[in-house]
Amino acid sequence: MANTSDTMASAQRLDVVDALRGFALLAIVLLHNLEHYNIFYGNLAVPDWLGATDRILTDVIYFFFAGKAYATFSLLFGFSFYIQMRNARRRGHDFRLRFAWRMLLLVCFSQLHALFYNGDILLLYAFCGLLLIPASGWSDRRVLIVATVLMLQPYAWGKMIYGWLNPEYVDTNSLFAQFAAVAEETGRHGGLLATLADNIWNGQLYSNFWQVEAGRLFQTPALFLLGMWLGRRNLFSDDAANRIFWKKALMYAAVAAIPLYALKTYVPQHISNITVASYYGIAIPMLYNFVFMVILVSLFILAWYGRGNGYRFQRSIIAYGRMSLTNYITQSIIGVAVYYNFGLGLWDSVGPALSVLIGLAIFMAQLMFSRYWLGRHKQGPLEYLWKRGTWIGAGTLITTRA
Repeated sequence: MANTSDTMASAQRLDVVDALRGFALLAIVLLHNLEHYNIFYGNLAVPDWLGATDRILTDVIYFFFAGKAYATFSLLFGFSFYIQMRNARRRGHDFRLRFAWRMLLLVCFSQLHALFYNGDILLLYAFCGLLLIPASGWSDRRVLIVATVLMLQPYAWGKMIYGWLNPEYVDTNSLFAQFAAVAEETGRHGGLLATLADNIWNGQLYSNFWQVEAGRLFQTPALFLLGMWLGRRNLFSDDAANRIFWKKALMYAAVAAIPLYALKTYVPQHISNITVASYYGIAIPMLYNFVFMVILVSLFILAWYGRGNGYRFQRSIIAYGRMSLTNYITQSIIGVAVYYNFGLGLWDSVGPALSVLIGLAIFMAQLMFSRYWLGRHKQGPLEYLWKRGTWIGAGTLITTRA
């Protein structure tokens, strides 16, 4: 039986992870509202002061959260896998086949989500998550090596080398665009049934081609592996050694971010080869987003433990993070109903400032619901269904808290 200090450390660790996940979800809902859930808009006729506010707000949110919120969410997915695997082993059960079944169930949730929103990430998570099954038996060293190789985007670098050696070869890395155009047009002008029908095909192809071409097919499993490694090393618990780790991570990431930002910002304009430019624009920004994510995560964790058990604003979003699956899917359904033609159709009526306010309103409504629900239930509604489905046929295991 775990002693009291172990139990307290475990509870605190889960709180900080749930709060961090909630923070990532908040950033995601703000980003998706800025993008009107993939119905991008041109310049609206607004007063100069509002136009300036829109530009500043867009730049700030994209600078801090674009690519970083998703990376944080992915990192914590790998950590959650480790917790589930560890808890199952403590009960004397092998979780690997159950996790494979769990990923198949995630495919079902992804299809529900993708019906409404053509930016689903859950299908990619279900596919990449399967790598964690064999990786659970790897050494820490091997996990870090594989994660590093994947994070470096080897396919993109291979394409760049090939394009440099063969200047006549042209690859714009934009196969997704043809499906995006159809999906966006349907969202602007189609009804509910037309939107659902289009998302079954064009929306799915748009979303998944884009994620592959944007480098997420390599970045996602890398982040899963790193999240699992963090769990193995118990690095989300509060002790002196872990604080030193996060301080070093913050320092190294801050140092690495400076040259990566320069490479991301100033080099592309000097690349004339279309293929090289297309894939350079994936490999370097993905590395930059990763190190910036490390900065944000490190600051969040150090602030949490520096306060003792989190600042009030950090603890206030724990419930939101605990219901991550429910909130991720429902925020998209609400968002498309706000911006798409079958709903309020606001995609061409509101600029960034108002879109952010709508995103905050969605967040606050979900946060209040999350607190209400978790005050009466142990898990969110979709989390409960996912857990029950995961342990179906396992007898009393389905009642065991994972």
